[in-house]
Amino acid sequence: MSEVSGESTPRGDAASIVSVDLGARTYDILIGRDMLDRAGQDIRERLPESRFAILTDETVEHLHLERLQRALDSAGLKHSTVVVPPGEESKSFDELARVVDGILAARIERGDAVIALGGGVVGDLGGFAAAITRRGVRVVQIPTTLLAQVDSSVGGKTGINTPRGKNLVGAFYQPELVVADSGVLDTLPPRIFNAGYAEIAKIGLIGNADFFAWLEANWRAVVAGWPERDHAIAVACRAKADVVAQDELERGTRALLNLGHTFGHALETATGYSGRLLHGEAVAIGTVLAHELSAEMELCPPEDVDRIVRHLIDVGLPTRMGDIDGDLPPTNVLLDHIRQDKKVARGRLTFILSRGIGKAFIAHDISPDHITGFLDRKRQP
Repeated sequence: MSEVSGESTPRGDAASIVSVDLGARTYDILIGRDMLDRAGQDIRERLPESRFAILTDETVEHLHLERLQRALDSAGLKHSTVVVPPGEESKSFDELARVVDGILAARIERGDAVIALGGGVVGDLGGFAAAITRRGVRVVQIPTTLLAQVDSSVGGKTGINTPRGKNLVGAFYQPELVVADSGVLDTLPPRIFNAGYAEIAKIGLIGNADFFAWLEANWRAVVAGWPERDHAIAVACRAKADVVAQDELERGTRALLNLGHTFGHALETATGYSGRLLHGEAVAIGTVLAHELSAEMELCPPEDVDRIVRHLIDVGLPTRMGDIDGDLPPTNVLLDHIRQDKKVARGRLTFILSRGIGKAFIAHDISPDHITGFLDRKRQP
C-alpha cells in the first residue's frame, strides 16, 4: 500500500479493472463512468446462463433501477426485483427474511445470482442473503455510493446489525463481479458522498502516506467528479484488494482496514442506526480518535493528528464526538459496545492505532480503563 498509482488496468471503454486475486474465486472490479449502462454485457460475459434477482432500496429504485433493467434486457438476461426501505434499519433479521423470501419467490437457483444495486446497506444485506439462500447463490455488487464502491462492495464481508452491535451476524461471501459506476455518485447528497470519502482517506492513513498527501491536494477534484475521482476509487480498491488477497477472512493484516471502526461502530450502535450518524461519519470520528489515542500514548506525532483533522474538516466530515447531534450514552455503555467489536479476542480489546500518517498497526490488549479515561476526556466540550 505504498503507491499512489493504484495499479489498475485500463480497458478500451475508459474503465479501469482492479482484480481481487483469490485463485479460482478471483473477480474484477470495473471502475468508470456510465458502467451501469453496460452492466448487462459485463455480467453476461461472466454469468451467461443465469437469472437475476435485483435487490435495491426505495431511493436507488427511483434513481438507477430502470437503467440497470434496460442494460440487463439488452443483454437478454432475465431478472426480477426486491425493494427494501433505505437506511441501516434494513440490515435486520426481519428484512433479511423478506429478501430471502423474495429471492426464493423469483425461483433463483444456485447457478443464478443476486444483484445488489445500492449503497453499503443493500450490498451487505444482498450479499448475506445470497450466501444463505439455497446454501449459496451468486452475487454481483453494483455499489451506488462512494463508501460502497471503495469499501463494502469489495472483499466479501456481508451481514446485518443487531441491537448488540453492527455487522455481528454475517458471512464472508465474495461476489462474482463488482461494477463501480463513478457517474452515479453525482446523484448523491454531499453528506452521503463525504461519508464515503472517509473510507478513501482511511486507505492513505493505513499505509500510503503519499496517497493521503495526494488527497490533500486533489480532494476537490474527487468531489467534483473529475478524472481524479476514478483514480481515487481505483487506488482505494487496489489497496483493499491486495489486503483481501493476503487475508481474506481477517485473521491478520486485514484488520488494519478497520482503522477508525472500533470507535466508529460503537458510536453507530450508540446512536441506534437512526441516521444521526452515517457509517462514514462514524469512521471519520473514529479515525481521529484512534490517532488521538495513539498521540496520547506517544506513538503518533501530534502534528499528524492535526493534519488529519484539518483535511477531514475541509472535506466536510465530523471529527469529534461533540459533532454528533443529540446525546450519547455514558462512557461505560460505549465501552460495552466496544467490547462487542469483532476484533475482541477472549475479552482483550484490540485497536488499530498509528505511528503516524500511513503507519497503522494492530494493537492488542489495550486496557479498558485506559479507553474509559480517554473517552471521558474526549466527551468534554
